[in-house]
Amino acid sequence: MVYAFIQDVPIDEAGYRRIMDNLGTEPVAGSILHLCVRREDGGLRYIDVWESEEACTQAFDQRIHAAVDAAFGGHRPSTEPTVQVLDVLDITGAALSANV
Repeated sequence: MVYAFIQDVPIDEAGYRRIMDNLGTEPVAGSILHLCVRREDGGLRYIDVWESEEACTQAFDQRIHAAVDAAFGGHRPSTEPTVQVLDVLDITGAALSANV
């Protein structure tokens, strides 16, 4: 079942770019869509869509947390930013249809 969420993160664009550089160019398994937008307060908002909640958890455990830790010198907050889970009714799009 598709799993999607919104997450506001207290980092700037430079921090985000460091995370993305640490993730590398290989696609993250299970990710259907990752959208990063700037909030009015200067922080960032992630909108993510995953093949499943399990795929999301596995990606964070295996790749994403390590990339964040490396980007911030191991000084990642001990708690994750609040995640607002979305109730997905439908997902469409040419690029998405091959992944779902």
